[in-house]
Amino acid sequence: MSEKHSNNSSVNVPLVADNGELAQHKTITYPPSAQDTVSFFHTCLNGLNAIAGVGILSVPYALASGGWLSLVLLFGIATAALYTGTLIKRCMVMNTNIRSYPDIGELAFGKTGRLIVSVSMYTELYLVSIGFLILEGDNLSNLFPNAKVQIAGLAIAGKQFFVILVSLIILPTVWLDNLSLLSYVSASGVFASVLIILSITWTATFDGVGFHHKGTLVRWNGLPTAVSLYAFCYCAHPVFPTLYNSIRNKHHFTNVLTGCFLLTTVGYASMAIVGYLMFGEEVESQVTLNLPLNKVSSKVAIYTTLMNPISKFALMATPITNALKDLLPRRYKNRVTSILVSTVLVMSTTIAALAVPFFGSLMSLVGAFLSVTASILLPCLCYLKISGTYRNFGCESVVIVILIMAALAMAISGTYTSFMEIAHHLVQL
Repeated sequence: MSEKHSNNSSVNVPLVADNGELAQHKTITYPPSAQDTVSFFHTCLNGLNAIAGVGILSVPYALASGGWLSLVLLFGIATAALYTGTLIKRCMVMNTNIRSYPDIGELAFGKTGRLIVSVSMYTELYLVSIGFLILEGDNLSNLFPNAKVQIAGLAIAGKQFFVILVSLIILPTVWLDNLSLLSYVSASGVFASVLIILSITWTATFDGVGFHHKGTLVRWNGLPTAVSLYAFCYCAHPVFPTLYNSIRNKHHFTNVLTGCFLLTTVGYASMAIVGYLMFGEEVESQVTLNLPLNKVSSKVAIYTTLMNPISKFALMATPITNALKDLLPRRYKNRVTSILVSTVLVMSTTIAALAVPFFGSLMSLVGAFLSVTASILLPCLCYLKISGTYRNFGCESVVIVILIMAALAMAISGTYTSFMEIAHHLVQL
């Protein structure tokens, strides 16, 4: 999702080169030269890294919210997201000038379309960045419940202390102009997701937790939350134009998407089932918060979870800071202003994380309002307009209209439920 949008269609994402190393995480202007293109295998790695994210920690909570039958919705959302991913590819095949996701919005609906796509993307990145800080605060306070500090007579302890501490650790990373070092770390996301699943399964199988909970078949009032969290797992569509432009053989891109969605869905479903069987209705919004802290396997899962948000925060924040800096007058575009803008952004996310420290509800809101929009609704609308399919009442048109209606229903119900959950938590504070 880490894209930088500009008039010359530049992007800012880590790409694996054919020599096994990561290309520098810097602005790349297309069309790409020969050395910028990557193979099928390395494009698959990039796709897996884009799709597999912190959503893996919330899928057990999503399954507990909706019951066992909600797994059908996980597979349904995965299928719909895969299909809309192919619609993005077809839009790019129809117009070779498309280099980024906002380009698709502009081609379909002009400047208004570009604005809508850009705003939804940047808002999603901003809220996910807040979610990273909340995740760090929750897990660190679980590991070190007695940590606190005194500043000018003011005691800061628990989640608040760790949110501020992690923000200070992250701050220098968002000052960097060259994020090549961070791109090496962020590419470990696929390995980290696998390690988390294996270590949590080890905790249940060999460290005494076991699989003792049967769960509930279906919980109707929890389905909106479950759907929203499942949708959050598939919010990588803004990266797909970049992956398509980077792959050497464009005809293989659909196979790349299919393989990536299949593997990540197996991972998400496995984590959901394992976590729900382990902790049942008591599973937390982050399954790592349920793990026994005296087991090595639990610590492996928790520390692996903690490393990813720290390394990826700057990658999420960079497109936002670049967009903000582009709005400044030319005479203010210098190194000092760049650092100031980045610092203000980190400060704002920190304040938001302290004010609304509810990871599950926030990610549910992101999934319902933004991920559904970016991953299902916008690709369908843009494809209908660009292809002219809306003029013909065929099978494809019917499928797309059904997806649009389903996306609207998910967005409305999920957003309402998430706001109600956040308001309820705030009242209890």
